[in-house]
Amino acid sequence: MDTMALREAQAPLKARYREDPDAALITLKAEGELDGTGVACRVRTATALAEAGLHPATGGDGSQLCSGDMLLEALVACAGVTLRAVATSLGLEVSGAVRAEGDLDFRGTLGVDKEAPVGFRDIRLTFDLDTTADADQVATLMKLTERYCVVLQTLVSSPATSVEVRTGGTDGTEVR
Repeated sequence: MDTMALREAQAPLKARYREDPDAALITLKAEGELDGTGVACRVRTATALAEAGLHPATGGDGSQLCSGDMLLEALVACAGVTLRAVATSLGLEVSGAVRAEGDLDFRGTLGVDKEAPVGFRDIRLTFDLDTTADADQVATLMKLTERYCVVLQTLVSSPATSVEVRTGGTDGTEVR
């Protein structure tokens, strides 16, 4: 997709969202099926069924996806797509790679040390870019990529998150 094609695709959306801000509010959803025989959860993606299980550092055998890895993969995917969209919009030729690394202390998630945090302590996002853009253009590219990357901004701003439990079957007859 070139700059003009991207602008043509996004122009009617931007106009609609300016005229009707509520039209821009969309709820994305994900759903998983708990594995009744093992320690796993099956998640349907747009193109495949992904089965997540325990990381080897928590007793898994490595044959299933790790949700921590999936979080980093979502960050890489979003950052990469956002960077490509921004580069296209700015008319910049950019290729290369995006990498995310995150540090976990598995004592926390295994309950070995109650002081150890559960979750990532640090996450590092790295872009290795091949481009003819000058330093100012790269700085603009990165500023806009960071600003508009949904997953990055979600991690950085940590939105309010709620947890609800429903029991009594799939009809949700009892909520606790």
